[in-house]
Amino acid sequence: MMFLVAPRSRRRFSAFLTAGLLTAGPLAVAQVYPPPAPPASDTVAADQVGRDQEFATPSVVGMGPSKGLVFHYERMPRFNVASDSKVGTLTDYKGEATKNARLIIKGYIPFLNRPHLKVVMGINYEREEFQFAPSANYQLYQNIEDKGLKVLGAQLAVIRPVNTTNWYLFRVKGELNGDYTSSELSIKDYLKVSSEFVYGWKRSPQFSWGLGLQLGYTFGRQSIYPALLYNRTFNDKWGVEALFPARVTVRRNLSDRSLLFAGYSVDGLSYNIKLREPITNDEGRQLRTLELRETEVRGRLRWEREIYDFLWFGVEGGYRYNYAFDAFDRSNNDRRKIIDSKLANAPYASLELFIVPPRKFLNKTLNK
Repeated sequence: MMFLVAPRSRRRFSAFLTAGLLTAGPLAVAQVYPPPAPPASDTVAADQVGRDQEFATPSVVGMGPSKGLVFHYERMPRFNVASDSKVGTLTDYKGEATKNARLIIKGYIPFLNRPHLKVVMGINYEREEFQFAPSANYQLYQNIEDKGLKVLGAQLAVIRPVNTTNWYLFRVKGELNGDYTSSELSIKDYLKVSSEFVYGWKRSPQFSWGLGLQLGYTFGRQSIYPALLYNRTFNDKWGVEALFPARVTVRRNLSDRSLLFAGYSVDGLSYNIKLREPITNDEGRQLRTLELRETEVRGRLRWEREIYDFLWFGVEGGYRYNYAFDAFDRSNNDRRKIIDSKLANAPYASLELFIVPPRKFLNKTLNK
């Protein structure tokens, strides 16, 4: 998918992919991590790498390669689960989650590449699975255990270099989030929409920053949050990549084929859950659908390494602090909490394979 590019388009393919993928990454709840780096043709003249700037972009020299296709798998060991019912007809639950795993697949397709306008479309599929012990004879967890939590999404990202100093980016994303199966899938029942806008300044090839707003579910229900983007490379070894307060990462460039990252992130999702058996609330009304809000804070350490030319891998480990795993009444405007759950904090580990532009394309770009 990624490399079927017409010959005359190859010269600017890497520049376009880099600029576009950044919009898909740093602001999203499920982001490409870390944000991509600009090739020479996108930020400086081809024969003046690191000197004369042409078009301002959010990325800086030294960041990791652009990711076109990503395969990510993550797993946690067992941890305790305690759920406190907020309605009298529903019992409490205490036990363990013996399995919590996530599979994430992402891909990005460039659509438009102009000197002052770049557009990229992204698609993603995610699945989170749980298993409980003792077996959860509990309406919410029965659904999750049997069908899993899924995300099927598409996004449109635009980056607009205004001049040699200023840039802005915009992204809108629609996702179908919930415990649906293929036969149950309904757009109106599961659709979640998020968007971001950031306006920024490129001070040098090593420093770019911006201010903006994000509409999303990172901290629970859909809300608007401020965003401070700060990308800076201090020297040939150290840099910072941040979208505060959602994520801050320190980067260590071990070589041009190996990078190390350390920092934290705040991750959140909202799932719509259709219950097999309705829950009766305190007013006697039957609830057949709940909204599950999941928010967690992670401390993380990540290593990325080139395997061969266009193929890289990433290994990540860290510790997850669960802030919320609560179910709400979707039919009520005040989103009344129905189940208050506490997931014990736990370590996690993940493995990722991703495809980047081949070096021969990058070399052609530099030599044009």
